Amino acid sequence: MSVACGVECVVFLGCARWAWKRLTYVGSYDSESWPPASDDEIEPIPRLCRTILAVYEDDLSHPRFPPPSGYGMNPKCLLKRVPYEETQGRCPPYLIYADHSHREIILAVRGLNLSRESDYKVLLDNRLGMQMFDGGYVHHGLLKAATFILNRESELLRRVIGEVGEEYKLVFTGHSLGSGVVALMAVIVVNHRDRFGGIERDRIRCYAIAPARCMSLNLAVKYADVINSVVLQDDFLPRTPTPLEHIFGSIFCLPCFLFLVCLRDTFIPEKRKLNDPRRLYAPGRMYHIVERKVCRCGRFPPEVRTAIPVEGRFEHIVLSCNATSDHGLLWIERESQKLFNIRKEDAATTTAPVQQKMERKQTLEKEYKGALERAVTLNVPHANPPLEPTADEINSAPLEIQSETIINSSHSENQNGVALKTESKSGGRTNWDELVEMLFTRNESGSLVLKKKMGERES
Repeated sequence: MSVACGVECVVFLGCARWAWKRLTYVGSYDSESWPPASDDEIEPIPRLCRTILAVYEDDLSHPRFPPPSGYGMNPKCLLKRVPYEETQGRCPPYLIYADHSHREIILAVRGLNLSRESDYKVLLDNRLGMQMFDGGYVHHGLLKAATFILNRESELLRRVIGEVGEEYKLVFTGHSLGSGVVALMAVIVVNHRDRFGGIERDRIRCYAIAPARCMSLNLAVKYADVINSVVLQDDFLPRTPTPLEHIFGSIFCLPCFLFLVCLRDTFIPEKRKLNDPRRLYAPGRMYHIVERKVCRCGRFPPEVRTAIPVEGRFEHIVLSCNATSDHGLLWIERESQKLFNIRKEDAATTTAPVQQKMERKQTLEKEYKGALERAVTLNVPHANPPLEPTADEINSAPLEIQSETIINSSHSENQNGVALKTESKSGGRTNWDELVEMLFTRNESGSLVLKKKMGERES
């Protein structure tokens, strides 16, 4: 009898300890050791949030979500808008905008529309770990959506980039579902820069707002110099390793589902997570907006912390009543704009020396190299990226050599488990046409149609 009581006490204490750690875990713990982001890193966040909000607008001259005074978009600089009627159910709506004041060509993709069946089809078109891409694993439906958009707009982007000159950057941005699409678009463009006029890698940027987990850890670290993910406090989506189709399939009982996922992940060791090549993560460098403190009520002046984490990359779900509200694009735009205004007021009284900005730039490069080395040290699968060439080597090398490997394995499995041969005449590098052919087929009228099965071959 005493033995049974002892076992019950141990079990009770173990459950009580777990409950205490989980219920007292707050979102700020994820980034408590990260350094603060600089003003130059914070400035694009609210501006790009407003660009994404413009996708929701019917008329940019009379927006439903009016931006602060002096921060509005010029309707004359809108190059293209694609609504649901023109996406053919392949991807969310998007727009292409020329921001001449900041010298950027922006492609913005909206988030999930709960009333649109086509958005759910993009999410449900996946089997975790069944789509290998560029030496890692990605979400299959998001990859198809990214390829579809680039195949439609590559000529327009290439022409515009050639017209505006080398001072302009090509920026991809999206929210929620759109964040996963633009992250994979950035990866494709980096590997097929010849398709976009040979644009340099450092002129390609991606800002994933409230990002979905769309790529394996080796890819998330490898493209941290291009992709930036923005997370507001307790946002559930970047922390949920469960496939997106399960998350949004349980959208009406989401709190219960998040609790069960949180309970399950508690018993998975960190080493096992790192050694799972099919586990998906939020992409790139992380920017964490923190506005609530421990044991303090209400919202406080926000701060942004940044790093390229390898282990502990937003692995803990926060059991908070703000876990879903922090996912809202309007909240992220509001808090990031508040932070930028605070920084701007402080900068009016004190001016940072130029030397400090140079040190910050060098720190970002060191953090990127350190994250790559850390991934190799932790034995993260496929985390063996080649050394990046210098700028002179990139400019002097032919475009075919500049393009990196898209699919590094000689064979990969598609959604139905069928092996896809990826060898090509270009030394194992899958070119643009092969990538489109892998995901699409053409009908009698010549338009692109998604293949019903990934393993389907054209006769």
